[in-house]
Amino acid sequence: MGTNSYSMIIMLVAMVAIFYFLLIRPEKKRKKEEENLRSNLKVGNKITTIGGIVGKIVDMHDENIVIETSADRVRMELAKWSVMTNNTAKENAQKARQEAQAAAKERAEQRKKEKEEKKKKAKKGLD
Repeated sequence: MGTNSYSMIIMLVAMVAIFYFLLIRPEKKRKKEEENLRSNLKVGNKITTIGGIVGKIVDMHDENIVIETSADRVRMELAKWSVMTNNTAKENAQKARQEAQAAAKERAEQRKKEKEEKKKKAKKGLD
């Protein structure tokens, strides 16, 4: 009876751990990212709301933001929690990623040229 109860306890602990790592922890992480997104909003950012409205932030209050949605300058006041994505931040991150990739590619090409020059020098030294 002792080994059966130990295995039952181990299985229960394993199930709790699985639920934590597969359900609870990712949800907390997602909520933290959303809160961080909403707290970092600034006037001038382009955003997309949960309902799919795209606009530019023109004014901010404690819990609300005012966005301009189109060329004819339609303004809407929305709750901050309705913001789904910060398109300006995404665009900036994408630009930074592309710049970093270009810099890495340039460094790789520079290293390749240096290796070729070393080979040429070594070959000249042997001749």
